[in-house]
Amino acid sequence: MTPTDVAAHFDRRYADDSDPWGASTRWYERRKRDLALAALGREHYGRVFEPGCGSGAMTAALAPRCDHLLALDVAARAVEATRARTASLPQVRVCRGTIPADWPTGSLDLVVLSEVAYYLEPEAVRRVAGLITAALAPGGELLAVHWRGRADDLRLSAAAAHEALASAGGLDLQVALVDPRFLLATWRRR
Repeated sequence: MTPTDVAAHFDRRYADDSDPWGASTRWYERRKRDLALAALGREHYGRVFEPGCGSGAMTAALAPRCDHLLALDVAARAVEATRARTASLPQVRVCRGTIPADWPTGSLDLVVLSEVAYYLEPEAVRRVAGLITAALAPGGELLAVHWRGRADDLRLSAAAAHEALASAGGLDLQVALVDPRFLLATWRRR
């Protein structure tokens, strides 16, 4: 899919619901988010990037642990929802865009890929993995968490997405959690 096709696809998902996956209301989503945040190796991070922020549930939960958090999503309604949810959090900036095209410049302390990598084509995931390795400061972390189910709009399985992220090199696995419903992993930049 082209970036325009991807944006149209996700705009349709958000057309009638600002939280189409129930990230704010479903136990599964809350549990997964809590486990993801607990898997992080540090209490606080300087510069953080969260592409695919969706309705902003993870963004809002992560924000108190960050000096600067850039949240990005391709869907206009998702960006609006995240902006509304984080309006009182001055350390959060929310933008519309895609990865890898709109990757931020500069060094990062944490990249959070929650339910996003498997929507990308395999080559794009490999490119994103390279961008992560290049952008993470020494000791910086990557958090990836992905649902293990199947859907027509997924380009990769959770396992294939995590394998592609790990293949970039320069990252050491810190935490790996295999839940029946999702995969969660953190890596640290050497």
